Amino acid sequence: MHERRFKKRTIFLIAYLIFALLPIYWMVNMSFKTNEEIVSSFSLLPQHFTWDNYKLIFTDESWYSGYINSLIYVAINMVIAIAVALPAAYAFSRYSFLGDKHVFFWLLTNRMTPPAVFLLPFFQLYTTVGLMDTHIAVALAHLLFNVPLAVWILEGFMSGIPREIDETAYIDGYSFPRFFLTIFLPLIKAGVGVAAFFCFMFSWVELLLARTLTSVNAKPIVATMTRTVSASGMDWATLAAAGVLTIVPGAIVIWFVRHYIAKGFAMGRV
Repeated sequence: MHERRFKKRTIFLIAYLIFALLPIYWMVNMSFKTNEEIVSSFSLLPQHFTWDNYKLIFTDESWYSGYINSLIYVAINMVIAIAVALPAAYAFSRYSFLGDKHVFFWLLTNRMTPPAVFLLPFFQLYTTVGLMDTHIAVALAHLLFNVPLAVWILEGFMSGIPREIDETAYIDGYSFPRFFLTIFLPLIKAGVGVAAFFCFMFSWVELLLARTLTSVNAKPIVATMTRTVSASGMDWATLAAAGVLTIVPGAIVIWFVRHYIAKGFAMGRV
């Protein structure tokens, strides 16, 4: 009986992995083909293997600058979001104040709101203050969604830390900044890793705000990829290569925070 269940689970997991990895494999497969081969034949492996699509991305400034721009505003967003969310999450986890639950719920409603709702206000504000087409413009816009998410994740990790640790540190003469940086922060480093990961993922793949608030100087890769559509058709090969390179940063981040993400799932916060 147990062997049958084990076989069924194994078959299900294998089928799921194939289903999940097939689109990624097919995109990698297409990235080493020419457009002519992609539209004219069906093959599991490239018939005429080529690196030209990747060479185009690494040599064309309009392509590789998109990756640089995305990495810049994503990094800015992650740093600011975590810096703002840490004290806010600590307040929610350690103190009770008037309307604390309502404020916490209000933060989460911002995360659930579609980005299109805030598009026009951001556009008008940035046009007025001269922040259009800058990295900081996109980073600040994404804070509206990433800060609530980071606060929610960090609050769960902080609530799991006994309050006696705070009290013991104060008795030992620790100031709050010293206690928070040297004692408390190392205890919640898993939560910081998880929060940083989700902030990165949202900011990296978000298209609407990033595309509307930039034009040339800070244009992200997600917006650059849309220019593969032209009157002559779709540049499938280059788009596939760009897609593969877009996955790489996310895979690297997942590799470094994979243990923290597993801990977040175990705590029921992810």
